[in-house]
Amino acid sequence: MNNARICASGDFSIGISPRKPLIYVVDDDHDVRTSLCFLLETEGFDVRTFRSAAALLGSATRNGADCLVVDYKMADLDGLELSIRLRRLKVSTPIILITGYPDATIPAKASSAGVRRVLLKPNLEGNLADCVREAIEAPNAAS
Repeated sequence: MNNARICASGDFSIGISPRKPLIYVVDDDHDVRTSLCFLLETEGFDVRTFRSAAALLGSATRNGADCLVVDYKMADLDGLELSIRLRRLKVSTPIILITGYPDATIPAKASSAGVRRVLLKPNLEGNLADCVREAIEAPNAAS
């Protein structure tokens, strides 16, 4: 976005606003998608949501996000399988897996699927935004 302004010297200049990081949220629960979208937008991110793993996989822009926030339990494919398929498609975007089903084996499975971090629902508030920022800013953000 261009922001035209008059400088203190009276000169006219055009500044370019930095692009907000784009986050894709993949969750088959409409209310959760809406809530996560709102949360991330209030933290300064642009957000695009997908109602299923298939919707993201079928998207021409599946590799266009700065970070993916993916639900673990979904009707079509679970978040781990989605992560594996994305990696096979050479999508290197950092992935954060969210789940309401804690399981001691999920972190190891998630790591081998190329997932950056696993977070537990429902208490995601500031933790999610911080994790997204860390994933985007990491020197090796691509997993």
